[in-house]
Amino acid sequence: MKSPPSPSSRPDGRPDARPDGRRNRAGRPDRRGGKVAPDPTRDIAFDIVEGVIVHRRMLDTSLEHSAAARTAEPRDRAAAHRLAATVLRHMGTANEVLSPFLKREPPEPVRVVLLIGVAQLLFLDTPPHAAVATSVALARRRGLVPFAGLVNAVLRRVAAGGVEALEGLDQPRLDVPAWLWQSWGRLVRPIAGALGHEPPLDLTIRPGCDAPPGGEVMPNGSVRFAAGTVKVAELPGFAEGAFWVQDMAATLPARLLNVTAGERVADLCAAPGGKTAQLACAGAEVFAIEREGRRLERLRANLARLGLADVKVIHADAATWRPEAPLDAILLDAPCSATGTIRRHPDAMWIKRPRDIATMTEGQDRLLAAARDMLRLGGRLVYAVCSLQPEEGEQRARAAQAMGLVPDPFTPEELAFLPQARTPEGWLRTHPGMLADRGGMDGFFAARFRRG
Repeated sequence: MKSPPSPSSRPDGRPDARPDGRRNRAGRPDRRGGKVAPDPTRDIAFDIVEGVIVHRRMLDTSLEHSAAARTAEPRDRAAAHRLAATVLRHMGTANEVLSPFLKREPPEPVRVVLLIGVAQLLFLDTPPHAAVATSVALARRRGLVPFAGLVNAVLRRVAAGGVEALEGLDQPRLDVPAWLWQSWGRLVRPIAGALGHEPPLDLTIRPGCDAPPGGEVMPNGSVRFAAGTVKVAELPGFAEGAFWVQDMAATLPARLLNVTAGERVADLCAAPGGKTAQLACAGAEVFAIEREGRRLERLRANLARLGLADVKVIHADAATWRPEAPLDAILLDAPCSATGTIRRHPDAMWIKRPRDIATMTEGQDRLLAAARDMLRLGGRLVYAVCSLQPEEGEQRARAAQAMGLVPDPFTPEELAFLPQARTPEGWLRTHPGMLADRGGMDGFFAARFRRG
């Protein structure tokens, strides 16, 4: 016998319980003695958003901390992830919409409930009665019964205004923290304009394999599917290792290393393994170095699915690991602020601070120096970060030159398929606003060097 659907899974979007709880046959009591039906989607979304904006935990980490997520169905976890990500993508705008209806600052948990309600009303097309009722019920389940009336009143007023509440608002500006807005310079508008949209799914096809049907071939050869249109594990060829998930911009650093069969190559920060797979498929002898244990497990699992058993996976800190003999080439996709992936990880906007960048650059310089020492004379290094911050990109390229690494600029021919990504210095710089009419791409910086 099938269990009754959760509130998030009803096709009409209506909750399974009245906000006062009187129709609930299951659930836990609120402080007024009524019952409030369980709603795993919104409970998990609450845990995620609160974890990000109150505790400054990454979205995925907050998901792991969610008690509701541990017993939830996969569909509820996925719906909660989407709801929470929507809140984080539009949080500045949502706060601006709420501002006229709040006479004083509510407690943080109450604001989280209100943000979830606004996201449903204005950005997810949830029916107004469902968005309001489920938010009131969420407040009660979270022990916020004294504020249930406030949640109800405020969200009803937002619902009455509808999407007209967004008219005249500079949403891209509101949804980007001030320090990031200032740091992106002349590119800020195209970048910010792309961050409010759920990104597409890009696949890298293994050489000799067929691409799943229905995708769009991008200029670099990636196959793209619109956001939410496919489940990657259900695509033909997934189990056989015919492809892997990788944003089109993320394919470029390994491609521009130009490895050839038989070369000894290291991927110094290898997880989750997309770039490692590119190098291995080119015929190189690959050393995949990863420091973090959980990321190492993911790397091994991905390589196993792809059948790349010859890759030498090494659990080590790339800053201290050394090969037995000098290497021909190195890919250093260094740990960074990941601001180039905000479309996928909007939590990065709200947990990163300017001081975090300084800490990141210190680690990047250590890795650059280590990579230099691993190379043979004339060996190649591609330094890359999925960051939009000049401190982690352009400034680190100049630091690499100061360490004695010789610039080896990318040629116009190498980037003929995406000429706008080549800088005057011969570096690579992509951002989410590039190819915006085709879904955009992540933000990456890359520069190539040789050991002199």
